[in-house]
Amino acid sequence: MGLKCGIIGLTNSGKTTLFNCISNTKAAVTDFAFSTAKSNIGVCNVPDPRLEHINTFIKAEKLVYATMDIVDIPGLAKGASHGEGIGNSFLADVRLCDALIHVLRCFENPGLPHVEGSIDPVRDIEIIDFELQVKDLEQIERKMLKVEKAMKAGERNAKRDYEVLQKYRAHIADFQNVRTLEVTPEEREVVADLLLLTEKPQLFVCNVNDEDAVEGNQYVEQVKEYLKDHASDMLVIAGKIESEIAELDDEEERALFLEDVGLKEAGVRKVIRAAYKLLNLISFFTVGGKENRAWTIRKGMLTPQAAGVIHSDLERGFIRAEVIKYDDLVSLGSELKCKEAGKLSVEGKNYEVKDGDILHIRFNV
Repeated sequence: MGLKCGIIGLTNSGKTTLFNCISNTKAAVTDFAFSTAKSNIGVCNVPDPRLEHINTFIKAEKLVYATMDIVDIPGLAKGASHGEGIGNSFLADVRLCDALIHVLRCFENPGLPHVEGSIDPVRDIEIIDFELQVKDLEQIERKMLKVEKAMKAGERNAKRDYEVLQKYRAHIADFQNVRTLEVTPEEREVVADLLLLTEKPQLFVCNVNDEDAVEGNQYVEQVKEYLKDHASDMLVIAGKIESEIAELDDEEERALFLEDVGLKEAGVRKVIRAAYKLLNLISFFTVGGKENRAWTIRKGMLTPQAAGVIHSDLERGFIRAEVIKYDDLVSLGSELKCKEAGKLSVEGKNYEVKDGDILHIRFNV
């Protein structure tokens, strides 16, 4: 799909630790601020117990999970919009992401000083929000100058576009993020080319010490209180524990480790699934033969588009899709029983693929 989820946060918040737990690419972790001058890019598998469950009914030689691109963006500092820290190089990388995981430092560690001198995750949110807002305001005002010239030249829709840009400018100037501004699809189209930073959906991840992995702490509570009035989700992880889990290859060892620390599931699995949802992505399955596989599509895609994710020939020559719901396969136990029970539907080009659909594409090229 080519969609990217960026990991952002102040330096020494635990971003790169989280990236290393998630991604197939490992990056160096240091205790020094601004020790990295470029972003790390990796790919992660999206955990999906449904794929494993399907394999108990329909055996395949291997399971292929859906994947997602992850970008570990170097730590931000106050004043990044004016070049502090690594400045604009950070912000350029953020612009190319489709959604953001914002890691917040919610742990004490005298040996790892906070760049702002104290632990205050709400302040950290506001620092990054402000830096992103400054860059968005610059983008909006730059475009307003172009539209002003178009208005003077009498170009069609220029006045309407200018009024829309004024609406955006006023909202950002009030220290608000673009994603909280109510606009129509037509108004959003006016700024679509700007790839505004504060329009991107965010997931907040509170990084805590080991002892706070289950219950959280006072810093987590501060973030919860702050986010009550914001349409953003929040998760809690203990970066050190997650690193230790990621080093274990044996599933039984992982399960025992999780039980020892009081967790039902590794936190990074929750983060990956939440990020996948944040990107407005869903999975459908193809089964049988050599592999059972999860495929990634945007929510709302129709069957020909979904077929095209598998191969362009399938979209070009699409005839129909045979669809079984995941829950029906689980309850009835086989594709044949689903067919006998009338739970296999034949869908044409206007069917919207749902999360968990099992598809068999009929095509002719």
